[in-house]
Amino acid sequence: MRAPVHCLQKWWKNTGAGSDNDHGARRHCDKSSAVYRKSGDARRLCTNMAVSGCDLLFSIGTRFNDRITGKLHEFAPHAQIVHIDIDTASISRNIHVDIPIVADAKEALTKMTEYVEECENKKMACADRGMERGASASDETACIDEPLDIIEEMNRQFDDAIITTDVGQHMMLVSQYAEITEKKQLVMSGGLGTMGYGFPAAIGAQIGNPEKRVIAVSGDGGMQMNIQEFATAVLEETPVIACVFNNTYLGMVRQWQKLFYGKRYGMTNLRAGALSRRTDGAEFPEYTPDFVKLAESYGAKGIRVTKTEEISAAFEEAKKNTKTPTLIEFIIDPEEMVYPMIKPGGTLEDMIMDC
Repeated sequence: MRAPVHCLQKWWKNTGAGSDNDHGARRHCDKSSAVYRKSGDARRLCTNMAVSGCDLLFSIGTRFNDRITGKLHEFAPHAQIVHIDIDTASISRNIHVDIPIVADAKEALTKMTEYVEECENKKMACADRGMERGASASDETACIDEPLDIIEEMNRQFDDAIITTDVGQHMMLVSQYAEITEKKQLVMSGGLGTMGYGFPAAIGAQIGNPEKRVIAVSGDGGMQMNIQEFATAVLEETPVIACVFNNTYLGMVRQWQKLFYGKRYGMTNLRAGALSRRTDGAEFPEYTPDFVKLAESYGAKGIRVTKTEEISAAFEEAKKNTKTPTLIEFIIDPEEMVYPMIKPGGTLEDMIMDC
């Protein structure tokens, strides 16, 4: 299963990998430019299309699970695949690879740099990276124009930080738009679907890295699964900034119900209860809990943000707390969706970019 790294140099020259061909991502991006201009950021479309159209695919520590591949037999159909993994059992387990390298990722990549030359392939760049935003509030409740504004402000204010996420729409947004650098790391549970992971992970990251800012991003559903850990965060004087994207729903589940199950919503409205049943869905109580008051009851700082222009000040206020955790509740429109999505059994080329 092992392949010496110097084999790559010979293989690279013999196959002409990286050269222009009929399967390049640019072809797909140009064809779909109207779609991605309508729906948002071109990078998301072009990344998936690049995988579908590339002739060489490097995989570093990737498991090739169904969340990555979609329909297994149509994943990267034109590519020769180079797979680096320290675990022999992970190579060619789901996807056959052409160049298996069993090694520590850092050591393998360091060695590879001795055999590659810098080059620029302008044809691989998507022509249009414009973004056209639009948001429609579902009711008269004051809410933030777009969740991406939160992440953009996070990128602007924090250049040395650890970001953790829970599971849901916010996880998809953070993984796509948070700036990850050598000084800014992202910690998440990947495809495990562990709701409630984000906040405890942030506490652990803060204790292990007391000199860094740690930001936990959760939904209102996931935060309630381990919110009692505010007691730990307060007692340990960890200045974690817990961001709660509150759309009053289990947003990712609701999005699936909307797109794939004919809007047959069930068990996702976190305000549903006796009142809504008694009135046949005509009335709902106020959202519970009050996250700000709950954070304050633990001895933490609580902030509620209902307008885009309040985001910056909320993060600035949170940064002042150096021995106390801060919870920032961001009120999000329940109709906000995260794209792209691929329906079960679909391929990367079957992306849903808007509904």
